[in-house]
Amino acid sequence: MKKLLSIITVFVVVATLAACQTAEKVNIGIVLPTKEEPRWVQDEARFRAALEDTDYSVEILFSQGDSAKEKSNVEALLSKGIDVLIIAPHDGAAAAAAIQSAKNDGVKVISYDRLVTDTDAVDYYITFDSKSVGAAQAEYLVEQAGDALVADASLPLFLYAGAASDNNAFLFFEGALEVLKPYIENGAFEVQNYNGNVDLTSATHTRAELADVINVITTNWHFGDAKNLAESNLTNFDQEDATAYVLAPNDGTARSIADVFNGDANISDYVITGQDAEEASIQYIIDGKQDMTVFKDVRKLVTGAIDMATNLLEGKSISTDGSYNNGEIDVPAVQVPVDVVDADNVQQILIDSGYYDADKFTWSE
Repeated sequence: MKKLLSIITVFVVVATLAACQTAEKVNIGIVLPTKEEPRWVQDEARFRAALEDTDYSVEILFSQGDSAKEKSNVEALLSKGIDVLIIAPHDGAAAAAAIQSAKNDGVKVISYDRLVTDTDAVDYYITFDSKSVGAAQAEYLVEQAGDALVADASLPLFLYAGAASDNNAFLFFEGALEVLKPYIENGAFEVQNYNGNVDLTSATHTRAELADVINVITTNWHFGDAKNLAESNLTNFDQEDATAYVLAPNDGTARSIADVFNGDANISDYVITGQDAEEASIQYIIDGKQDMTVFKDVRKLVTGAIDMATNLLEGKSISTDGSYNNGEIDVPAVQVPVDVVDADNVQQILIDSGYYDADKFTWSE
């Protein structure tokens, strides 16, 4: 009887362990860069909602702007047997080591919104057309300058960029610079906050040259850094009654920079760009404190990433419409289109589409 009880006990323990292992199995692992930016928290909720009606399990982890934490997050997900990893890297180059582990385990890797660089371990990339984002921002500045944008007008132009660790920051800035070059070259715009060794009007720029510029004008995607840099830039700006044209890389930095420009005695008016259609920046646009944002409908990006992941799980082919070189390979990509939102169309694009509820905002009469 004792022997039988021992056998039963062993059987129960083994069965329990097996059940626990089965319960912990995760199909799709997702690593996002930080909870400090509203955009990524929104992405988390949308990922969960997109998988609610499927049989696939998901675990979502945040790296909190720390590449070591990002690597440990990937390892934690691999230990749970994921088949697909979706990762928006904090640092594109540093993330290469983390996803190499995924490749070694036979896990498919989808780079989400931001590209992991310098590795062949990326299977697919889903993103908004990042160069078109920067181009849209620059085109808006050109349009708002209008008839004043003539040769030698020297309209003050301030350039700001994202983090040099983020490949998208290069693409955004490159797209913007391609639009702005001829106006900088003929003196219609005069750049106020970069006087380094790189000629901004050159026909092409190397990655190293772009890095040189970005390292001078970087906000690091950080609100405080953006504020401090803008304050420093305006300390050396002595034009009176000036209308400034400001290329801000995203909404969070745009609000910080706008607050600085709004409080400067020499600035009578400014035109400032943004990106991501964050709720706080939509209120700024309604209030006239931010001029535009590039709306990247994250609902479409999330849906596209989940469709890609589930197709991979089911052995289906992936249809792509472009590729991005990450320094090691050309990564097949799916590109999602973007929209420009300003005071004239905010109702149509963001409210009528159901992206935001109108009662989230205070509307002027």
